[in-house]
Amino acid sequence: MKLFKKAVKVIFILLILLVAGAWVFSRTLHPTYNGELELTNISDKVTVYYDEVGVPHINAENQQDAYVALGYVHAQDRLWQMELIRRISAGRLAELFGKDLVRTDKFFSGLGIEEAAEKTIENLDKNSEAYKLTEAYLNGINQFITEGTTPLEFHLIGLEKEKYSIKDIYNVFGYMAFSFAVAHKTDPMLTEVKEKLGDAYFNELVGAEFQNLTLIKNEKNPELKADFAASMNVLLEKLPISPFIGSNSWVIGADKTKNGKVIFANDPHIGFSQPSVWYQNHIKTPDYEMYGFNLALTPFPLLGHNKNYAYGLTMFENDDVDFYYEKNNPNNSLEYKTSDGFQQYKLIDKRIKIKGEKDTVYQVKVSKHGPIMNGLIDFIDDERPIAMQWIYTKFNNQLLEVGYDISHAQNLSEFKVGASKLHAPGLNIMYGDAKNNIAWFASGKLYKYRDSLYTKTILDGASGKDEIVEYLDFEENPQAINPSLNYVYSANNQPDSIAGKLYPGYYLAENRARRIVDLLAPKNDWTKEEVATMLYDVVSPSAPDVIVSFTNSLDLENVSASEKKAIDILKKWNGYYGKDEVAPVIYNRFVYEFQKNTFKDEMGKAYNQFVNTPFVEKVLPVQAAKENSVWWDDVSTKDKVETKQEIISKSFKKTFEFLQNQLGENVEDWKWNRVASVEYEHAIGKAGGLLRKFFNVGPFKTNGGDQVINNQIFSIDSTGVYKITAGPSTRRVVDFSDVDNSLAILPTGQSGNVFSEHYKDQAQKYVDGEFVKMKINQKEIEQSENKLVFLPKIK
Repeated sequence: MKLFKKAVKVIFILLILLVAGAWVFSRTLHPTYNGELELTNISDKVTVYYDEVGVPHINAENQQDAYVALGYVHAQDRLWQMELIRRISAGRLAELFGKDLVRTDKFFSGLGIEEAAEKTIENLDKNSEAYKLTEAYLNGINQFITEGTTPLEFHLIGLEKEKYSIKDIYNVFGYMAFSFAVAHKTDPMLTEVKEKLGDAYFNELVGAEFQNLTLIKNEKNPELKADFAASMNVLLEKLPISPFIGSNSWVIGADKTKNGKVIFANDPHIGFSQPSVWYQNHIKTPDYEMYGFNLALTPFPLLGHNKNYAYGLTMFENDDVDFYYEKNNPNNSLEYKTSDGFQQYKLIDKRIKIKGEKDTVYQVKVSKHGPIMNGLIDFIDDERPIAMQWIYTKFNNQLLEVGYDISHAQNLSEFKVGASKLHAPGLNIMYGDAKNNIAWFASGKLYKYRDSLYTKTILDGASGKDEIVEYLDFEENPQAINPSLNYVYSANNQPDSIAGKLYPGYYLAENRARRIVDLLAPKNDWTKEEVATMLYDVVSPSAPDVIVSFTNSLDLENVSASEKKAIDILKKWNGYYGKDEVAPVIYNRFVYEFQKNTFKDEMGKAYNQFVNTPFVEKVLPVQAAKENSVWWDDVSTKDKVETKQEIISKSFKKTFEFLQNQLGENVEDWKWNRVASVEYEHAIGKAGGLLRKFFNVGPFKTNGGDQVINNQIFSIDSTGVYKITAGPSTRRVVDFSDVDNSLAILPTGQSGNVFSEHYKDQAQKYVDGEFVKMKINQKEIEQSENKLVFLPKIK
């Protein structure tokens, strides 16, 4: 008995020591927000004030010192995020996560991003301010790597820290550019429909592109100078860093605001993850000031404002990726046919390191159009070589200069010069300033093919007839400067015509654009608070239209009392996606059944790709409104030709049956908050269990649905559960009548360090539609409780 008691006592002491040791170790991993540290490569003291939500306000005597400090504090909060994002384009994720990421590594490393980065870096102007400040930023990151604490994630997976170079920054640019592209999801699917089903099916689908359009209007006016006062999815779902998806932005002119000054709003839509995508920071020197939102490992903010101007972005959705069928030489598979005869493929050898296993080596074939995707994407079963032509890798990359120029502009004209340098990814760059200028620029290198060519199918690489015939000057890009409407906006929707025709792209359905216009157009006394409320709007203007098409075709003779109640709820719905609403549950399941019963029988395997593209959202209202369509017939029932009424009635019956089984007999209990939720997943938290609870943030119930302004993006699938995977990566409102009190919010928090108090301190406020202040008033900033001072290191 004594021996047992003694053993229990020893175990108890050991447990106490273990817990104490873990606590002491964790304290060494906390970020440093107070005190003094020494840095090399700074010439004077730099003071960093951390505000209530952990945003660093960097005060320096010059920009060089400020950017060294920015690199250090950015790495302190987000080094793990930096590590992940730099590895994607380089094909280095399998080094961390093992063989499951080999396919993803193989795909990204074969796209040519690294090769394009090397060419760009060779030609960089090493004397430019953009380059010198970038090097200062990298120097700060690398000083943290050398002297700062090692993030917990590095310890957990046994990863040694590596210093960063400018090539890592360009790899981040490459991943950003790729994740904005949509063609890789849409073009192969449309090609399969055309080749296997024929023109009748194909033409009905693509015809939906040009219906139900809310167009962004082009209009260029002078700048105001007066100074007034004041299967791809299989690869991508494994990524530990989320892709860019959509966005809203609008800038309201002075004549439409209550206080007579411009109000700017922006909420870029990006896949949710933990940490959040954007890192907020505020730099102030005697000759420069910017409150910015930076991506991991990028020195210049893509979103920002100061007392003079504000800017942000949405996805342009232009077509900057094209696929080509190449024809191999029948006598030599290393050659392919062109209009000038056979040419040799360029061969690039690649190596992927795999954690715990031997390296894998493979070879990429590259034609004049780009890399051959067969082999890079395992599930391409077409024997014909398919090359991917991507504008990003075809032109000199000026993204570093773009970031510098738009964050250092002195006026609208200088800002436009920066916007014009962007070749890819295509972005709608939004602008508003204190002089009452508002502007929108659809930035990206645009080009033309022969008029009759439809570019959303795979093109002919051998004939020479499907090549680009002209690149457009930036002045021909869609844009608006101080338009007569007194507002500019973008919701990833179709811009108005260029030279008499609509520019091709993968523009999203009109839902959000239509709602934005419906709200903005009639009102001329907007306030900051009303704009903030509008960013949280959850009404779909098009969902009620689809419901009318559905219910007009329902067979109502054989419906039960409960089914009738469900139909009545749908008919009365105004499209509001509130947590306690029943109609969104019925509507989304109805849409799932409708799309499956309409398209899956003909499409087969291509159907899964079809319903995972934005294209399906444009097709839905058009198809629902059609009385006659080749798609209504269920080809699996050989002795019968189905009608629209039969397809819709069948879809409703299936919907009702499923929801009764899922949520119970009482229709009024089928509330949105029972099926929709959001959780912000950390790359390690995805493993589940205790790691999930420790690293992930959430889950939360939330207002919002797919394609409303507060866009909560999810897949509609067989489960009937809507896991929200993407949405506003930040919400921002800048009112030039009260710049000091501009508003923003992040989905989780400012820091990616799980031991920081700012890891998830904004999460509940974000879900509830609240905001925090973006401080730029110096007296207010200096009242911060946390102050970190960097001093020049004495050599």
